[in-house]
Amino acid sequence: MDLHILDHRLRVTSISKDGLVNFTHPLIKLIFLRNRTRCKFFSLTETPENYTVVLDEEGFKELKPSEHLQVEGSVWLPLNVVSSGNVSSSSQTVGVTKIAKSVIAPLAEQHVSVFMLSTYQTDFILVKEQDLAVVVSTLEEEFSIFREVEGESVPVQDVHNGLHKNGKEAIQPTVHPVLIPQNHFCVMSLDPDTLPSIATTLIDVLFYSNSPKEGTPSTAGAELDCIKFFSFSLIDGYISLVMDTEAQRQFPADLLFTSSSGELWRMVRIGGQPLGFDECGIVAQISQPLADCDISAYYISTFSFDHALVPEEDIGRVTEMLRQQRKEPAAS
Repeated sequence: MDLHILDHRLRVTSISKDGLVNFTHPLIKLIFLRNRTRCKFFSLTETPENYTVVLDEEGFKELKPSEHLQVEGSVWLPLNVVSSGNVSSSSQTVGVTKIAKSVIAPLAEQHVSVFMLSTYQTDFILVKEQDLAVVVSTLEEEFSIFREVEGESVPVQDVHNGLHKNGKEAIQPTVHPVLIPQNHFCVMSLDPDTLPSIATTLIDVLFYSNSPKEGTPSTAGAELDCIKFFSFSLIDGYISLVMDTEAQRQFPADLLFTSSSGELWRMVRIGGQPLGFDECGIVAQISQPLADCDISAYYISTFSFDHALVPEEDIGRVTEMLRQQRKEPAAS
């Protein structure tokens, strides 16, 4: 398979809930007015804590400094694994659990933190630009690595300038507590040309909807009644949406499309307290055991916590797997 370093330099930001009113104009511009911005990579995810916004440098210019805006200090580069040499956001996804052992676990062993963003079309593995040398030297034996330059895929050669794997001793990653809310989620897409048709509903859900009643987690492995989670991404012209079934009912069914099976998903929320951006192995904690059990998953990292969506039919197996992981952290 090929590993492509996409032609985007990304920033990971957080907008506080009470500060969203200060950013409605730039966010509406980034979502609905594509012809008025040069932003090509945009993702917004609402969680109970905040709004996580991941966007390229052109989009980042639209967000003015504010006490309500937190910006992670690194520049991130998105990686995309494809099974052929023709890469685009519409390429057939290989799935986060399919790349767990070939990409995520090896990077964790080399102390490289990753930020995952699964979409309807594909999975993006974000790595810090400063870690690119280690990323390439770690994965070059497994993949043919290319870098997109002005729309062309160029083989990566000697990018690490003689650097190799960092040689640090592997450490046992922290096994974070997880929470499993009761919501059922849908992963869908939308023809960008029909975006104006759902503009009113989308604005209402993003900016004015009331959060569903939420449980108060107190112990690892607890269940929430439900959780406010809505994700919208517009990346290289492709739209992806993740929402629970209650939010889905507000949208016209004939415009949103999903897989032929219409599969419903359950969420595993990782982290008992906000996760750090420098910690390694967070994604591997979930993706590797899921891969071992051949369970597919979408994975969305946010500014504070990580979220894995697994098929509803597999949530029982996943719950048991996570319980065993907590009992035997050394085996993970």
